[in-house]
Amino acid sequence: MAVSQIALVYGTYLIATASPGPSNMAIMGTAMRDGRRPALALAAGVVTGSLFWAILAATGVSAVLTAYAQALVVLKIAGGLYLLYLAFRAGRSAMRPGADAVKNSAERGASRYRTLYRQGVLMHIGNPKAIMSWIAIISLGVRQDAPAGGLPAIVGGCVCLGILVFGGYAIVFSTASMIALYARLRRWIEGLLSAVFAAAGLKLLASQN
Repeated sequence: MAVSQIALVYGTYLIATASPGPSNMAIMGTAMRDGRRPALALAAGVVTGSLFWAILAATGVSAVLTAYAQALVVLKIAGGLYLLYLAFRAGRSAMRPGADAVKNSAERGASRYRTLYRQGVLMHIGNPKAIMSWIAIISLGVRQDAPAGGLPAIVGGCVCLGILVFGGYAIVFSTASMIALYARLRRWIEGLLSAVFAAAGLKLLASQN
């Protein structure tokens, strides 16, 4: 595979992954609210969901899935409802007094990591756009004359970029300065997260394609 071709694939994936969206906003909010490890757990779930669609796209299964409109409709409804649920949770957190919010977060303990990881997985698996994105990435990088190692290079490289992007957001937004910013603007930040999740969920439910 030509260097220019795989560079185009990586660049396209990097731009799409780093762009603001529900997953990135969720990682940022979790990092500022709960700290680095919980944010990394959420990021790991997002990467896992991305890898799930990457494997399906690489094996051609996702292309078969997109041919069945009913399957995509079910996926859109499930993903949209889950985003609305996250919007409700963020909105409820925005309305909660500061001391209660901190106490509620601290009491979750180790189970918080599993919950956040599952949230990351469900957010990505429940997003039909992730299917289309991976089909486009695979189509862009893999041609009839492509060498056998081209596909693993695309999937493996993009997953590594995803780890860097999502993990990077978790690390950057869990710094002391960002946590202090969250402490001052907690209600505004949680309100913004609620609005982002709600807008994404409603858009997903209303989409026709």
